[in-house]
Amino acid sequence: MFRQIVRRLLATVVKQLFLTTSSLILKTTVKNLPNILLFFKEHSLCNYTQLVEIATEDTPKFTNRFRSNYILSTILYAHKIVVSVTTNELLYLPSITPIFPCAGWLEREIWDTFGIYFYDHRDLRRILTDYGFTGHPLRKDFPLSGFYEVYYSLENKRLLTGPVELSQEYRIFSI
Repeated sequence: MFRQIVRRLLATVVKQLFLTTSSLILKTTVKNLPNILLFFKEHSLCNYTQLVEIATEDTPKFTNRFRSNYILSTILYAHKIVVSVTTNELLYLPSITPIFPCAGWLEREIWDTFGIYFYDHRDLRRILTDYGFTGHPLRKDFPLSGFYEVYYSLENKRLLTGPVELSQEYRIFSI
């Protein structure tokens, strides 16, 4: 029932719609994202008033390599919805802080770790890495060597710095 209502109301802006036992998953475009999120928050049949998470993944083999999943929850109906959108390094995502103010921190994390820019964000700066850090560490093409890590040494009883040494044998991508 709910699936048919959503499909009818959002027929022009939803690309794909999937229904699982615990949630509804729909795919849309960057342009339609704010309107869909506002619809699910404000419409009386939906009432998805909580933004639980913005989960992002990187798949370098696709043209739009980044997929961001906006996970919304409703207490009234005990249901979750996932609004999925894909983008790349050149396309920006709209900031949804006017709709969900808690998205400010989540968008800063995504900017810091993946490098996805959110336009109209009032305070887009690094939140997890150092201000002098270059690059975005959760991208699949981020180099694993050439950086320094800070760690606590039990032998010396103090903080030490040393080069990061990680194996890169499984990091070959064919584009």
